[in-house]
Amino acid sequence: MENEFELIAKTFMGLEPVLAKELTQLGANNVQIGRRMVSFTGDKEMMYRANFSLHTAIKILKPIHRFKAQSADDVYEEIMKIDWSEYLDNDRTFSVDSVVFSEEFRHSKFVSYKVKDAIVDQFREKTGKRPNISVANPDLRLHIHIADVAPGKSECTLCLDSSGESLHRRGYRQESVEAPLNEVLAAGMILMTGWQGETDFIDPMCGSGTLLVEAALIARNMAPGLFRKEYAFEKWPDFDADLFDKIYNDDSKEREFKHHIYGYDIDMKAVNTARLNAKAAGLTADITVEQQDFKDFSQPKEKSILVCNPPYGERISTPDLLGTYRMIGERLKHQFLNNDAWILSYREECFEQIGLKPSIKIPVYNGSLECEFRKYQIFDGKLKTFRSEGGTVKTEEEKRQMAEKHRFKKNREFKQRLDEQEENEDSDIRSFTFHRHELSSRDRDFKETRGPRRSKDSRGPQRDRGDRERFDRKGGKGFKGSKRNNRFNNDED
Repeated sequence: MENEFELIAKTFMGLEPVLAKELTQLGANNVQIGRRMVSFTGDKEMMYRANFSLHTAIKILKPIHRFKAQSADDVYEEIMKIDWSEYLDNDRTFSVDSVVFSEEFRHSKFVSYKVKDAIVDQFREKTGKRPNISVANPDLRLHIHIADVAPGKSECTLCLDSSGESLHRRGYRQESVEAPLNEVLAAGMILMTGWQGETDFIDPMCGSGTLLVEAALIARNMAPGLFRKEYAFEKWPDFDADLFDKIYNDDSKEREFKHHIYGYDIDMKAVNTARLNAKAAGLTADITVEQQDFKDFSQPKEKSILVCNPPYGERISTPDLLGTYRMIGERLKHQFLNNDAWILSYREECFEQIGLKPSIKIPVYNGSLECEFRKYQIFDGKLKTFRSEGGTVKTEEEKRQMAEKHRFKKNREFKQRLDEQEENEDSDIRSFTFHRHELSSRDRDFKETRGPRRSKDSRGPQRDRGDRERFDRKGGKGFKGSKRNNRFNNDED
């Protein structure tokens, strides 16, 4: 059996415990929570499965060298010590991504250049030639992280990036709307609620349907990697295609979903986009999307959970932002009795307008915005009566989680990142703040920059449920003739 090695799964701030639980359930060993990351150990199969199956990971990195450095020359010398012929040759391309938190190393691009120089110089000395750099589609992706551990001394970790494109790019998103919810954050939110498909699921402001599709994947325990085109590890010299084919075509852990997922939006364009994305994921039998204003929301017939990401007045605005949140609170109080609702938002004054007491507040980042994810247990009548009848607003586990949120201080200064488009995983968040401030009257433009990668040879099947069979990765264009070919009944969308 192959020896285990260290791996690092990167994620967004606030999702670390959720990711750690996912890794433990996947069978990873030595799971340890860090800042925006979870370290663990596993073999090659675990690395493949982590990329393919984790809902809340952004990257899976494999450390290959750790060292301390005081200068750029130290970094160069340490990189030169590695025998790069084990990973590269002159006919293969590579790229280097750097994340730096150091007084000595102030510019991440400069660190990347030093790493590239060392690799290129080693090949020139040994072969007289050099491998080329490719930013768009390299054969080998490297990641170096540098952070100060003492004055004048930095700790450096060099990793192989086994994922390639961020894992939030599932492959099912065909179209988008303004300020779409990141797929990893959406999955993390759903997993935080504890919902596994035991009830109906409702998103009354569904936008492009990200929460709907991620909920269906979780309910059916389907791997989010099913729709993805490729992973970086598939270009590694030791890539085991048979092993990955086995993982990719294994549906033994998937389960039946006996309830339903409902999405609503006032914007018909968003409704059509959500329908298209659900169809691309082959999940239209589980997801229904209709045009409806939240103010017309009525009590569901079946036991349900509601998860919602309303406008914050930042990337998306609304003529009466506070009025929108008052309406949300009114609808929940009168038309969502005996169910749980979870709301993600950014501003304290918006939450206040809901007018309901949350049982838990979880700090999370949505892009560069410090948000809270709050749970509301909706019951009929007064709180005192509800409790006297044995009702519980806040469980012991929720009380424990709330007690651990001491870093979540309202009076701490909030410093928004200068670059709105910078990915959260590419910069360290040294503090976490949620605070009251004046509403801004200006709307910020936001353009979707993370569209799906599409090609006729894409592994991820872009078909409706009736046609969603497992892709024959070896053939590249056909499907395996197995029992999986007709796992789902045909439907029309």
